[in-house]
Amino acid sequence: MTRILYVEDEPALGKIVKESLQSRNYEVIMAEDGLNALKLFPSSQVDICVLDIMLPKMDGYSLAAAIRKLNPSMPILFLTAKSQVEDVVKGFESGGNDYLKKPFSLEELIVRIENLLNLTNSQKQQMKQEIPFGEFIFSPSRYELKDPKGEVRRLSHKEAGILTLLLENANQTTERKQILINLWGDDSYFNSRNLDVYITKLRDYLKADPKVEIITIKGIGYYFSV
Repeated sequence: MTRILYVEDEPALGKIVKESLQSRNYEVIMAEDGLNALKLFPSSQVDICVLDIMLPKMDGYSLAAAIRKLNPSMPILFLTAKSQVEDVVKGFESGGNDYLKKPFSLEELIVRIENLLNLTNSQKQQMKQEIPFGEFIFSPSRYELKDPKGEVRRLSHKEAGILTLLLENANQTTERKQILINLWGDDSYFNSRNLDVYITKLRDYLKADPKVEIITIKGIGYYFSV
């Protein structure tokens, strides 16, 4: 049975969502503030976290970042009334994997949960201990990128996911839509803008080796030259 850590500070909404998920055979551990959720997390042994962003004591962004430090591969879904690009990017930067805008239907919530669990499991199965390319060494399971000088950079979940996909298609083109579907679950405008941000960051990280390039193929995707 899938176990969910669900954090929501609106008691009425929380009760409805919790009972609805339980009726679909999910086990739900619920907290009404971020600090209490963080205390519950280490011993809860959950499979996924579903977090509201506007929480008392510790907001969802801070909670996600703290959970990500404790468990780098934990899938995190944000529930939010915010949908501006900067808010979504901040959510992904703090460690979130996906977001669902309020109000939402139970069916959509379940689809997002299952999609995120499937993506996470697939990524875990594909992960290798270390992947050398150019003068870099990438450790997908630890989200670490070692540069030519031996310095280690900690990548975000999305950065590591994008780099993993590019490496799987090294020296060939990876479709932009494939990246969006695999890592975000859809190719919406907001997610597409987020991908642009992460590609720019990865290019900056990789500039230490001029032989390694992420080349944009307009209208198609990216050619990863290593």
